[in-house]
Amino acid sequence: MKLVPFQMERWQSTWEHRVEFNLSESGVEPLPLRELLREEAAIDRFLNHPLAYSQGNGTPELRSSIASLYPGTTPDHVLVTNGSSEACLLALWHLVEPGDEVVLLLPNYMEGWGLIQMFGGKVRPLWLREDLGWQFDPAELATLVNRRTKAIAVCNPNNPTGAVMAEAQRRAVLDAARDAEAWLLSDEVYTGAEREGPRTESLWGGYERTLVMNGLSKAYALPGLRIGWVIGPPETIATLWAFHDYTTLTPTYLSDRLAQIALSPGRREEILGRTRSILQRNYGLLSEWIAGHGPLFTHIPPVAGAICFLRYGLPINSSDLAWRLLKEKSTLIVPGDQFGMDGYIRIGMGHAGPYLSEGLARIDGVLRALAAEKGAP
Repeated sequence: MKLVPFQMERWQSTWEHRVEFNLSESGVEPLPLRELLREEAAIDRFLNHPLAYSQGNGTPELRSSIASLYPGTTPDHVLVTNGSSEACLLALWHLVEPGDEVVLLLPNYMEGWGLIQMFGGKVRPLWLREDLGWQFDPAELATLVNRRTKAIAVCNPNNPTGAVMAEAQRRAVLDAARDAEAWLLSDEVYTGAEREGPRTESLWGGYERTLVMNGLSKAYALPGLRIGWVIGPPETIATLWAFHDYTTLTPTYLSDRLAQIALSPGRREEILGRTRSILQRNYGLLSEWIAGHGPLFTHIPPVAGAICFLRYGLPINSSDLAWRLLKEKSTLIVPGDQFGMDGYIRIGMGHAGPYLSEGLARIDGVLRALAAEKGAP
């Protein structure tokens, strides 16, 4: 198997802990462990947990909590994984055979892009269009699906655009998967991180051959737990569990217990409320900063996620811009060409306190220098 480099993940994991300002993150400020446990009695109980192996597919208690989020499911519809990235790996490893085609919604977190090719499949890109408000054209989807289509893979809410799939596009995806008897893979890890508007409706329940991937890293501000999950038909979940035996075996014992606390009904809504308040505050700061640069930036306000995808008007490659910002200002962003879209940058806006404003000031320093060099205003 030939490795397809995962550019964005390599960029972030190399630098995110070495810079002074990390504006590459797509989640919100992580919750402190003490804030999650809250009560001294709960802290004492947690400290007395043995550091044992946990149940390989997730404890029944955690799978029950997850199943309650998806109407019509039981714990047998749930496999707990180490992050939603492992959930994606297991799903594509199981489904994709050499010669299969996968229609992949782009731009996207590019894990699927690499894995499909590594497993011998062919990516059929379905591009979101800025002129359609970061929606895809249903007519284009119809041209991409054929008898070789094994799956249609989407990310909703979308990374990096922050868009939520409109109703017409939702119907088109479900209809296309059903007509082709293809699998529908739905990455929904940003559900619950809506800056405004209602909670994004899951694609679960619209079509029987659906696998939904989600986790606690983004909307729940608990990336360090590395808790993700797959929702699917019980027989497929059982097969994915067998694949899981060859990867990480089991979620960590402590993460499983902490995830149960986070997903208890009252705490879950508190955590998601915290996420929304951070995003509302910080998008206000970021949108003012964008407006202050006049025509240099254009963007469509993100509906969900702690991210903003900006088109910029300077004659410089996005990776070159990101590298210069890294070296000169110790500030990390994600260049658009890592999503296959040069001329854009992704800025994370999930930090609490003055961190975002200070990081944006670092970007200003590089923008001023570039403008002076290129004779631009």
